[in-house]
Amino acid sequence: MAANKQQGSSITLFLLGFTAAGAGYAGFGGGISKAILAVGLLLLAFAFWRFFSIKPLEGKVALKSQPAVVKLAGLAINIAGWLIVVFSVHITKSVGGRMAGAILGILVSLLSLVVVLPSACNKNAIWK
Repeated sequence: MAANKQQGSSITLFLLGFTAAGAGYAGFGGGISKAILAVGLLLLAFAFWRFFSIKPLEGKVALKSQPAVVKLAGLAINIAGWLIVVFSVHITKSVGGRMAGAILGILVSLLSLVVVLPSACNKNAIWK
C-alpha cells in the first residue's frame, strides 16, 4: 500500500483522521464529538498536506496524458447509469420494473467502465 515510510505514515494519519472525523460527525450533538470531529479534520488536512509534499518522490508517471474530453464523457455516462437506477425506483411501483431499471443503469455504468474509459487511457499509452 505504501512504497516508503513517509507514504505509510501519511496513510496511517489519513485513516486515523477519517475514523475520528466519522466518529465525531456521528455523535455531533455532544461537545466532545465536536472536538473529535475537529481533530479528525485536522488530521485529514495534515495527511493531505503530507501526501502532496511527498508526491515528487514517486518519479515519472508511466502514462502519457489522456484526453480529458473522453474521460469526462466516461464520467457523464457513469453518472447517467447511476441516475437511471435512482429514478427507476421512483418511476415505477412494480418490482420487475425497478429491477429492469436497475439492470439497465448497471449496464450503462459498465459501458462507461469497460468501453469508454479504457479507450481514453489507451489513446496515448506508453506502449504505442
